[in-house]
Amino acid sequence: MDSRPVEVSSPEIPPVGPDGQPTRRRWWILCLISLMYLICYMDRSNISIAQPEIAKQFGLSKTAMGLVLAAFTWAYAMGQVPAGWLGDRFGPKKVLTVIMTWRAVAAVMTGAALGVNMLYGARILLGLGEAGAFPVASRGMQLWFPRSERGRIQGTTHFFSRFAVAVTPFLAGQVLIAFGWRATFYVFGSLGAVWALVFALVYKNTPEEVAGVNQAELAHIRGLNPDGTIKQLNVVRPAVPWGTILGSRNMWAIALGYCCFFFGTNFYLTWYPTYLREHRHLTVAALGIIGSIPLFAGMLGDLVGGALTDMAFHRTGNARFARRIVAAPGFVLAGVFVVPAALTESAGVSIACLAISFFFLEFVIGPSWAVPMDVGGQFSGTVTGVMNMAGAMAASLTPIIYGGLFERGYWIAPFVVSAGVMFFGALVWTFLIDPERSVVEK
Repeated sequence: MDSRPVEVSSPEIPPVGPDGQPTRRRWWILCLISLMYLICYMDRSNISIAQPEIAKQFGLSKTAMGLVLAAFTWAYAMGQVPAGWLGDRFGPKKVLTVIMTWRAVAAVMTGAALGVNMLYGARILLGLGEAGAFPVASRGMQLWFPRSERGRIQGTTHFFSRFAVAVTPFLAGQVLIAFGWRATFYVFGSLGAVWALVFALVYKNTPEEVAGVNQAELAHIRGLNPDGTIKQLNVVRPAVPWGTILGSRNMWAIALGYCCFFFGTNFYLTWYPTYLREHRHLTVAALGIIGSIPLFAGMLGDLVGGALTDMAFHRTGNARFARRIVAAPGFVLAGVFVVPAALTESAGVSIACLAISFFFLEFVIGPSWAVPMDVGGQFSGTVTGVMNMAGAMAASLTPIIYGGLFERGYWIAPFVVSAGVMFFGALVWTFLIDPERSVVEK
């Protein structure tokens, strides 16, 4: 057992703020982490805008392009658990600084690729570099936020990731038109390096290390003991209970539920722009405006779903009910609307249906990412890594399945597959996932 203490200093913590209220430093931390989500998804999704140009330059079919897209996701999946463990072991500050620097370099390498092998290699490096960003960030937010705010903060961070997907078609399209497809990777890649520098300078792993956090805010974050004193952060770091985590049925139910979610959303990160350009015949300019409507709807779904699950938890104190009551109906309604999006002959109606579907699908993100924090304890980074690894493996099938079917002229079948996956996800959330059963304790 590793009993070395977490690095926590103890500055003089003021009892209250200048107006007698708790300070709100944790929300600045949320802003900083949200910017990381924004940058990561810009880098992850800008390749979807440049797909036709990349495929033309390297002579790639849609199936081959699907493999390029999947290369990122496979590497992303492989890196989840090790990176999540590193976040638990060494703290979010060190690990996120390294991760964001790594992925900035990998993004630039994508733009510099001179051949197919270099392109594959750069996407693999980007996937490995970005793998731990969200599990480690979840551990960081767990240290900074109380349980009653977990759905909201996860909804907020993923709101920024969807905002990135929504604005990247317009921004990347403008860069592509002006300077070529390679420049899009240079521009967006450099943002990660800037963020890593700022993060290393201003972030602290725990609120106990920040003099600007008063006792009232710290009490809100940590909770109170029966005698009215603030609960102390556990400073002992035991060995990760791998056998318990990997042997937990609840852990694999959580992972299976996230597989269903990630499979459905990855379409918007990979083939969605190509679908609109080649099947719905939208121009690059129209893609950045009209095509972004479903993505903005998804952003709203992130906020609404996260707020609803926290509201339900606040009123009932029952995490099982609070997470399920949002996630399961979200899956059902997302599946209901995705099929008519594919069947209609109208591009406008298709985009509207995709917007409604994506809105409800994004309901799932708040509960999905709150649950590993609920059941993972001080190993939430590792637990989140397991969940996200499984989800990424499922998501790696999306570009291959969609690309293969689109290449054969089947523009409806992939959406029917997605609807089936979403309905299955609703069943998993209704009957299998238990947000009140720990996956790290026997």
